[in-house]
Amino acid sequence: MASRPRRPYAPRMAVEDRREQLLDAALDIIARDGWTALTMEALAREIDVTRPVVYSAFRDLSAVLAALFNRQEHRARSVVDQALPTREDLADPDAALVRAVTRFVEAVAEDPRGWRLVLLPPDGTPSAIRHVVERNRRTYAERITELVAWGLEQRGGPAGLDVELAAHSILAMGEEAGRLLLVDPERYSPARMEQFVRTVMGALARE
Repeated sequence: MASRPRRPYAPRMAVEDRREQLLDAALDIIARDGWTALTMEALAREIDVTRPVVYSAFRDLSAVLAALFNRQEHRARSVVDQALPTREDLADPDAALVRAVTRFVEAVAEDPRGWRLVLLPPDGTPSAIRHVVERNRRTYAERITELVAWGLEQRGGPAGLDVELAAHSILAMGEEAGRLLLVDPERYSPARMEQFVRTVMGALARE
């Protein structure tokens, strides 16, 4: 009876490197097949290693999910924090908003797998992840509201603009720009988004 071919030996990696490889593989599985397809066996198949290799990096699937969630939240918050303008940037509010939206969509273009979890969450996304995404959205809406109020003073109008609704509109515009890019990156490029925001800001009246 012929013996089954042995799986090639998996190259040895530092634990942290293996963990990152597995988290990237988890993103691929979720994006392609959904959350229910993510198992320890699926991870092993995805990177062509044995299950003990996977278990040497994570004790179980819950640990994989926790690490993936923490990593992606940290990355998302870092991107948004860097994209949002400071008060110093608001010396020219129009240019600051253009830069902020452009930086954000460029970051989405650089990490489409990760941003799909936030902007286009697949069916079966754990409620804990949805909860944190919503919490972060509320936090950024508050920050953007403060920046809009300051920016309107700097640019001089438009008079009577509802600051809170303007902040929510800016947040929604950025998120929708990211979603459009994920769905059709050639049609909805960062350059196209940048030109759109520049045109909109140029059309807003000043006092």
